[in-house]
Amino acid sequence: MSGPLPPTARPVRPATLVRFACLALLLTLCACTAAPRRPDPSGQPAGATVATTPAPQLLMVSIDGLRADALGRGDTPNLDRLAAGGVRAQKMRPSYPVLTFPNHYTLVTGLRPDRHGVVHNTMKDAELGRFIVADKDAGRVPGWWQGVPLWTSAERAGIATAVWAWPGASAPRDGVLPRYWHEFDASIPLDARMDQVAAWMTTPDGPRPGLVAVYLENVDGAGHDHGPDAPETHAAIRAVDAAIGGLLARLDAAGLSDRVNVVVVSDHGMANVPAGHYLAVEDMASMEEAEVVSIGQVIGLIPRPGHEAAVTRRLAGRHSHYECWPKAEIPVRLHYGHHPRVPPLVCQMDEGWNALPRETLQKRNAEGTQDHGAHGYDPDSPTMAAVFVAHGPAFREGLVLPPFDNVDVYPLLVHLLGIAPQPNDGDPTTLLPALREP
Repeated sequence: MSGPLPPTARPVRPATLVRFACLALLLTLCACTAAPRRPDPSGQPAGATVATTPAPQLLMVSIDGLRADALGRGDTPNLDRLAAGGVRAQKMRPSYPVLTFPNHYTLVTGLRPDRHGVVHNTMKDAELGRFIVADKDAGRVPGWWQGVPLWTSAERAGIATAVWAWPGASAPRDGVLPRYWHEFDASIPLDARMDQVAAWMTTPDGPRPGLVAVYLENVDGAGHDHGPDAPETHAAIRAVDAAIGGLLARLDAAGLSDRVNVVVVSDHGMANVPAGHYLAVEDMASMEEAEVVSIGQVIGLIPRPGHEAAVTRRLAGRHSHYECWPKAEIPVRLHYGHHPRVPPLVCQMDEGWNALPRETLQKRNAEGTQDHGAHGYDPDSPTMAAVFVAHGPAFREGLVLPPFDNVDVYPLLVHLLGIAPQPNDGDPTTLLPALREP
């Protein structure tokens, strides 16, 4: 459920989530931990005092799958206007693995996935069972989401928050949810989503949220289905940019244009996947040898008892189109491999290559279908680079920042909200040059 909002149509999964259905060919999903009883939808901790002056409000919008080089090419006039009158990054480096849920939770905790526990879009936990992004009940279980997200800290500080579909927002942290929230629902048109966000930000009937976080999936879905350079993907970028422009126009009409700090980010970019650039995951390890935890671009394997040494010896090292590491030997630069949810063996596909179940590949070959875009590759690749744009009374104008890691966004956000940071992996000095008054 979502709250407090009028009823909406039954949630529909986006095209990007359908891909995870192929996991059923490899995994027998055990019963997951039941979703916890929902706390008061207000999300207020006991004894919280609502801030009486939430302005300047902080609006953070994530455009899933928008590459850093998408700006300034004619598809993003509204984002380009924000960048020209504010700050943008040459590029923002995503965290490893370069996947949607891990990086969205990194942006709001400042923790790398290896520390906040969302180590993949598909995970296995000894106590919680299995997690896939299509399972909304699993997404509501607090145990998957470690660290303290931004909206929890803000609510504890008496700042009302509002969240549209951001990964992790439907799992209460110590009983605290965002004051206003809505779970993911791809059936809701972009304009209707922006109408609700504008209503939250301008409400006369309750506390206006000091923090608003919005997740938009459209560009990622088009990029997967058609490729990053396809006309359909350019159309999706234009549609999202127009929706953001419409929201900003609503805020301007409400007299809030100089009372809102806007931060637009993406979780990662998108790479082209040429025809035929797929491997059968069974060719890496048979079902008898290992349990496959995750597929796609970052393959997670758990060798079965008695096969540990043989599987590790055969897979560790460089292969055609991929490289595998025991978790203790994952390159240090990736900041990955310490969390218990990281499988014993991790295989990273080369850019433009994916590993899927053989049955899935056979079906796609028969139908003549495949994904034409993917992410999940090396975070230093230019195609994986993410967007960062910031505009508002707190930010300087016309500044282009050098590349930085996405963990550095969190210290900026807590600074803008005026709240104390939780333990995090970001550098609080990285984005100080973006501010008028550091």
